[in-house]
Amino acid sequence: MPQGRNKKSITKRARKGSKGFPVATIAYYGSNNKVATKIVCGILKAEGAEVEPIKKWFSKTDIRKSEKILGAVLSFIRLQEVKSVAMNEQIIGCPHEEGIDYPKGENCPECSYWKNRVQILS
Repeated sequence: MPQGRNKKSITKRARKGSKGFPVATIAYYGSNNKVATKIVCGILKAEGAEVEPIKKWFSKTDIRKSEKILGAVLSFIRLQEVKSVAMNEQIIGCPHEEGIDYPKGENCPECSYWKNRVQILS
């Protein structure tokens, strides 16, 4: 997948490894493992602290290709004065939230791909 300037900038910051706190965590979600339609970025300000603030962006197409949305993520990271970025390039789970979009303890009715699959950090 060709990368734009914002995607490259985020990826480069993640590859630098730990540079201290605050740390931005970035995760991609989608109804399958091919198209990411949600990105979540949380800020961990200190070791043992709660991850906050948390921002979410959504798209009908692959969000990893949206320079506009990735630019917004990059702006959020800069605004929070982040020193480190922790990110998994792969889609880690369903974009719908258990207990919010569907009942707790059930599978998402919209994302059959994730049924009976282990979702990472979901």
